[in-house]
Amino acid sequence: MNTFENAEDILNKYGQKLIDYLPNIVLAIVLLIFGLWIIKFINRVVAKFFLKKDYDVTLEKFIESLINWGLKIVLFVVVITQLGVESASLITIIGAAGLAIGLALQGSLANFAGGVLILFLKPFKVGDFIAAQGIEGTVKEISIFNTKLNTWGNQLAILPNGKLSNENIINYTEEELRRENLTFGISYSCDVKLAKEILMKLVNEQETVLQIEGKMPQIVVVALADSSVNISVRYWANIADFWNLRFHILEEGKSRLEAAGIVIPFPQRDVHIFGQAETTVK
Repeated sequence: MNTFENAEDILNKYGQKLIDYLPNIVLAIVLLIFGLWIIKFINRVVAKFFLKKDYDVTLEKFIESLINWGLKIVLFVVVITQLGVESASLITIIGAAGLAIGLALQGSLANFAGGVLILFLKPFKVGDFIAAQGIEGTVKEISIFNTKLNTWGNQLAILPNGKLSNENIINYTEEELRRENLTFGISYSCDVKLAKEILMKLVNEQETVLQIEGKMPQIVVVALADSSVNISVRYWANIADFWNLRFHILEEGKSRLEAAGIVIPFPQRDVHIFGQAETTVK
């Protein structure tokens, strides 16, 4: 009898508690269902907003995911609190867990923050040719943690966004036009004016060199170096024509200067011997 009485007492005790606690459980379930519906509605509104804006796809997905998980965490806290768990204790636990994770993933978080900055500020986009961290290449992909480049040799370079967002970046394709500054060194004994005329004629013959006000070609002497007079060839061109034009002018410029008898010097050293020691071999 004692066993049955004890079981009955336990059922009465916990049954009554369950009945008393049932409204909180029902309310928590209602809050959960209603909260998930609200979150889904907000996600649809955010998605429609991005459809009207020209943002990077990666940035859009990141923000949508951030909003989605942020709202779900808030909903989780509200539902657990409704079930009787103290919100202060729960927030403390979440905060401590977040701090521990942050300390363990410092490098990854730095890359994460760098990725957010790159996606928001847009110093470059997919398809741009950039130079950063000593590497040059075409941007293949921008993700939250790293950026992928295709180098000249069709190699894949992966740059962490943490360093990338805090160091110098040169974007070669951001502007439609680009200015060249080629240097030809000629001997001091050669006619500078003749060399400038030859180079100017060469530049003006190129149809892809821009001939517009404020961007006319220039041929100027820029330095009297140790073994040469340095002449700068400056012109503007469209990005699409830039590299082929550069290669052609370098090669053709050398050929025309040499054909005109103008010497392009190279570093050399003259050794003068003033005396010779006599050696006697016994």
